[in-house]
Amino acid sequence: MPAQTDIALPQKVSHPSTFPVTGMSCASCAASVETILSKVPGVHSVSVNYANTTAQVDFDPVLISAEELRSAVQAVGYDLLIDVEDPDAVQEELKEEAYQTIKQRTLWAAVFTLPVFFIGMFFMEWEAGRWISMPLAAVVLFWFGRHFYVGAYKQARHGTANMDTLVALSTGIAFLFSVFNTVYPEFWLSRGLAPHVYYEAATVIIVFISLGKLLEERAKSNTSSAIKKLIGLQPNTVRALVDGQEVELPVADVQVGQILIVRPGEKIPVDGKVTEGESFVDESMITGEPVPVRKADGEAVFAGTVNQRGSFRFVAEKVGGTTVLASIIRMVREAQGSKAPVQKLVDKIASIFVPVVIGIAIVTFIAWMLLGGEDAFSHALLASVAVLVIACPCALGLATPTAIMVGIGKGAENNILIKDAESLELGHRVNAVVLDKTGTITQGKPSVTAEHWETGGDVPIAIGTIKSILKAGESRSEHPLATAVVDWLKEEDVAPAKVTDFESLTGRGIRFTHDSATYFVGNERLMTEQKITLGTTLRQHADELRQQANTVIFVAREKETLGLVAISDPIKESSARAIRQLHDRNIAVYMLTGDNEQTAAAVAKQVGLTDYRAEVLPADKAAFVQDLQQQGKIVAMVGDGINDSQALATADVSIAMGHGSDIAMDVAKMTLITSDLTAIPRALELSKITVRGIRQNLFWAFIYNLIGIPIAAGLLYPINGFLLDPMIAGAAMALSSVSVVANSLRLKSIKL
Repeated sequence: MPAQTDIALPQKVSHPSTFPVTGMSCASCAASVETILSKVPGVHSVSVNYANTTAQVDFDPVLISAEELRSAVQAVGYDLLIDVEDPDAVQEELKEEAYQTIKQRTLWAAVFTLPVFFIGMFFMEWEAGRWISMPLAAVVLFWFGRHFYVGAYKQARHGTANMDTLVALSTGIAFLFSVFNTVYPEFWLSRGLAPHVYYEAATVIIVFISLGKLLEERAKSNTSSAIKKLIGLQPNTVRALVDGQEVELPVADVQVGQILIVRPGEKIPVDGKVTEGESFVDESMITGEPVPVRKADGEAVFAGTVNQRGSFRFVAEKVGGTTVLASIIRMVREAQGSKAPVQKLVDKIASIFVPVVIGIAIVTFIAWMLLGGEDAFSHALLASVAVLVIACPCALGLATPTAIMVGIGKGAENNILIKDAESLELGHRVNAVVLDKTGTITQGKPSVTAEHWETGGDVPIAIGTIKSILKAGESRSEHPLATAVVDWLKEEDVAPAKVTDFESLTGRGIRFTHDSATYFVGNERLMTEQKITLGTTLRQHADELRQQANTVIFVAREKETLGLVAISDPIKESSARAIRQLHDRNIAVYMLTGDNEQTAAAVAKQVGLTDYRAEVLPADKAAFVQDLQQQGKIVAMVGDGINDSQALATADVSIAMGHGSDIAMDVAKMTLITSDLTAIPRALELSKITVRGIRQNLFWAFIYNLIGIPIAAGLLYPINGFLLDPMIAGAAMALSSVSVVANSLRLKSIKL
């Protein structure tokens, strides 16, 4: 047998990188950049996101360099920023610059349009007015509105059309036709026709569509504020033990295995395990639960969580990009970045409508030239311009934004703040709602919910006296549940007694002395250790309260129990009603919580839920949302904490509670400024009403075109000699705009 020779196949070299992209003005631009980059030899995969203005490129650095990628993109009119130290900062700067640029363009376009509009509407026969309007309109169209023409040119180069094409075409033709009629009116007058001008129509279109672009850019400029706040959760410096000495280091220099020191009130810098000391740590950013968790030797701690009163040392186990906080930041960024913007309905329509209109205008011109007789050219020109003017996108451009603006206003009236149109358009399709427990279904604040006292022991004691002693003892405790007890007793205006010999019993409760008697306040474990017997009635009360998701604290004097206090996170009054309303709409409702199984089951039962998950981490919540999406569901996520931010960013529709964290509200597309959960079904109903209004608006925007375009082309001329004047075409266009606005305003009267 011939000897076999192993041939080493060349390995695929992968170098995934993210580059900021400049020059994109619409989703089609992102598609163009993606297409160009994907055709470059050595590029394995490309994903361009218009909302985040980034390109994620996986390429072989041996075959292609980043500079060559940039050259390929520059060849089609865009740019790729390479070798930047802080891509996030660069993107933020670019978005802010783009927003400010569009803001200035829109403002000045409106200023220049105002006199043109008044002249065109009220002094249309004033000869000098035409000469005043012409330069003003030229500035609006070709300076403040030049991006529409640039965008239309880029689309044409790639054989596509969108809203920019329609804007550029109609305004450009209207302007050129108006210039001709201003400079050489005799051409029409000698033929018995009036030389109308359309400067005001062209400029108003530019202003309206620019306003829409401004609102879109404003939404884009805010997309990464949540990322900034998440990054801000991690401290910049940390105290570490180096050669037995305590030194301050940048958090970026921390190495795995180093011993770090955390003092009261400080944020934990990296993930690790406690080696010395103990404290309570607020982990609500990870678990969502409001009660801080006790940390002692061997317990895990996580970056970004906040230490409470104690101090401890811990060994660093995960640093840099491997911490739980870094994972949350990465997943939120990926979830936001993976959402390709919804292709606007008007762009979809325009991609078909524009070529059709151009085709009709050309056919109209040719038909009149061939069949028009003596005044063939005049009629051909008038008819083709009338077709383009009546197809003007003013009403089309107003159809969606006017309904959206009314919908957003209607939402605000009902305590629903809506950040972008996408969620409002998508909400009516939601068929699965995922609810966080703490702070969403519940109030998010532990409080005393029940009390039971046994005062007839060997030495009778008044309930008021027990409460006075209890307040004194709990006031000295560091435990977060003690705060709930103290707050409750403050509300009852209980004065604290005098206590001595206070001692905190870690993980069990407290011990102190009052009037020569020893008192114990804590859990059942403490009672067992002190050989304090719980009576049958007291134990029965405790078991019932635990089944209702309460934490039970016992109060004892010497060897006898005096009673108990139950603490829980109360369920909002509106939770069960809101869930029932969602079920009535055939919407599946799920509850996710970082709390334990027993508490989750009790809360789910009280609000009428059968689908819930307990002890879930932030990544688990996001994964659960993705699982539902893979099942074909349109998912709305409702949460209030940092721990919900990944799931909120992943969901199709994200809703934050207004009392929650800033990060949750930044990530979410809707915010409820009320604790009433019935605002959720109202938000979905608002979406349904708004989308219905958009569809009606599009009908009114097109009905004039469907009727007017054939008439403008001269369909009635062979029958009755009627030829639609471009001025009448402009009036029809204005009427369609009025119809759209009136229909949108009608939505304000509808009750949710």
